[in-house]
Amino acid sequence: MHRRMSLARQLFVLQLSVIVLLVGSGTLVAFLDAQRVSEAGAERRVLTLASALAELPEVRAALTEDDPSTTLQPIAESVREATSTDFIVFMATDRTRYSHPNPDRIGEPFLGTIGPALAGGTVTETYDGTLGPSVRAVLPVYGEDGEVAALISIGVLRSQIGKELLARVPALLGVAAIAIAVAALGSWAISRRLDRQTLGLGPVEITRMYEQHDAVLHAVREGLVIVDLDGRLTLANDEAARLLSLPADAQGREVGSLGLDEPLRTLLRTGEQVSDRLIVYRDRVLVASSEPATKDGKVLGVVTTLRDHTELETLSGELDSARGFAEALRAQAHESANRLHTVVTMIELGQPEKAVELATVELASAQQLADQVMGSVDEPALAALLLGKAAQAHEKGVELVVSDDTELRDVDVSARDLVTLVGNLVDNAIDAALAAPPPRRVTVLARGQDGGLLFEVADSGPGVDPARVDDIFTRGWTTKTASGAHGQGLGLALVRQVITRYGGSVEVTHDGATTFSVRLPPAHAPGGGTR
Repeated sequence: MHRRMSLARQLFVLQLSVIVLLVGSGTLVAFLDAQRVSEAGAERRVLTLASALAELPEVRAALTEDDPSTTLQPIAESVREATSTDFIVFMATDRTRYSHPNPDRIGEPFLGTIGPALAGGTVTETYDGTLGPSVRAVLPVYGEDGEVAALISIGVLRSQIGKELLARVPALLGVAAIAIAVAALGSWAISRRLDRQTLGLGPVEITRMYEQHDAVLHAVREGLVIVDLDGRLTLANDEAARLLSLPADAQGREVGSLGLDEPLRTLLRTGEQVSDRLIVYRDRVLVASSEPATKDGKVLGVVTTLRDHTELETLSGELDSARGFAEALRAQAHESANRLHTVVTMIELGQPEKAVELATVELASAQQLADQVMGSVDEPALAALLLGKAAQAHEKGVELVVSDDTELRDVDVSARDLVTLVGNLVDNAIDAALAAPPPRRVTVLARGQDGGLLFEVADSGPGVDPARVDDIFTRGWTTKTASGAHGQGLGLALVRQVITRYGGSVEVTHDGATTFSVRLPPAHAPGGGTR
């Protein structure tokens, strides 16, 4: 298939055509102007020469002779040959010639305009005479009495002027050729540079490629951000603008001036190469991947892709909670089976009283926690969460206590946000308690306060360095020793996300026990609306 002409080649052809047209037009104008100048110069020359001959005493003296031709013809011919003019004609006032380059024409009438000259003026004209078209001048010759005694006409044939002009044409064409060659060389250099910059593509290909890329950028469900080596935003597609809440004039601005939050701002500014890194950004959980953009070994910038995993991470957290509940139920079932076997064996051994005592104590302990939680918490999801976490903690050797002050009615926070908030705080507290020696204890408090909500989770763990309080709510901070788990260090970052969404606050204190105190203001829903 014949390849279309590239944009650079089309531009070169267009430039070369314009240059040839301009130089050709200029050359033609220069030629016509040179012709006009040559004819004007010829007029001045013959006029000056005629004025000089009209003043010669020999000419005036010859007019008084019986046959002026015998004197005027030799004078006219000698001057004509010396001045490269084509004719010098002396004539009487009635047009009768006294001289002519062709002696046979002497005595014949002069052809041309003589009226102004007879009146003492000057005639300059282009006239088609006996020798052909010529540029001529006609002047009066005065006698001794001061009257017009004769006329003189001197002319140069236009063919002669044309020959002189043609002699200049090679130089004119040479200059034009040099101008075209220099301009063509410059255009070729420009087209070569443009060809490299456009990768040899034609305008149709460039247009089609732009339309395709633009359609892909608008349609792709991943956020795409490109930052150049100067730290300026080169491109952000629709999804990236939505995820990052970018301003309309973001393109071309320095990344630091876009109002982005950490750690995403640092990631985009430094161009760090990452793969599938979880980032909590405002009210979203994003998965970011960053790679340098290179061509021919040269780094052009950094390309970052962003995927919204907010819903996925929330569902994953709920799945982890459900899995934890299942593990707790399985552990309880196993423990209940052991106790049942123990009770049955004690009955078989003839000790029914002790068997009843053992079964009653275990049942009362489990029922007491269930009655306390269900009686003080109206939200079923939160009640189930606390009971499940209590079973998980018990299995790990941690005592989870629900404070007697817990009293939660008419909760205006969504069940999903409650599970995220309390579940992650309790999980973090259990992990912290496990990092300290026994006794290991976690205390949970949830109640209304000043029209809002208060959640407190305290643990007997080693505590938190006061200098790192701000860091613990950042993605990646964790007290766990395991590595490689997806979402490691994400829990407290999600807690911060929920608190920010509801306009609340969190305080971390350590006074024998590390306490996370979360306060959510009254009547405020996510985004600042009424709950």
